[in-house]
Amino acid sequence: MSDPRTLNTYAEKAQDYARLTKTNEPSAELLAFVTAVPKGALVLDLGCGPGQDAVVMAQAGLQVQAIDAVPEMVALAQKAGIDARLGTFADLPLSPPFDGIWASFSLLHAPKADFPAHLAAIHASLVDTGAFHLSMKLGEGEARDSLGRSYSYYTQPELMTHLQLAGFTVISSLISKARGLAGEIEPYITVETHA
Repeated sequence: MSDPRTLNTYAEKAQDYARLTKTNEPSAELLAFVTAVPKGALVLDLGCGPGQDAVVMAQAGLQVQAIDAVPEMVALAQKAGIDARLGTFADLPLSPPFDGIWASFSLLHAPKADFPAHLAAIHASLVDTGAFHLSMKLGEGEARDSLGRSYSYYTQPELMTHLQLAGFTVISSLISKARGLAGEIEPYITVETHA
């Protein structure tokens, strides 16, 4: 993600986003990801935000690396004890290969034209049969939200096609709704796959 308006919004609202995403209990999807990789596995939190998911992974005994394109988010993740650094989707593939990659509501900011290349790079960054979690908002086209953030929206069939073309095997998917940073309740999808 390199859209300046999106990056600036997250920089300005880093503390608000940290409060919004802080939960007492990890999500079922996060717990499923933790159990889908080997004990002590090397995992990447791609677009880690303030690092709340990475903390859960680390507490479960995983070796966690994390990247985010917003310095304020990287600083929050580091403050939480996470090995986080500044980076974008364009930095993939990373080495050594990961046992799992967690991309929770991060790739939805990538332009649609770049999405296939990002998925291919994620696939190349995983060990054989490595786990990949993806969370995206559902919809069509590209648009900015009320905060000015750039989004790419996908239908469920469209997303499944992209994943399969990139070489992923879809294990499960779940559609739900949640309130985001802009205050709107929107539909989203979480997908569990492996390389």
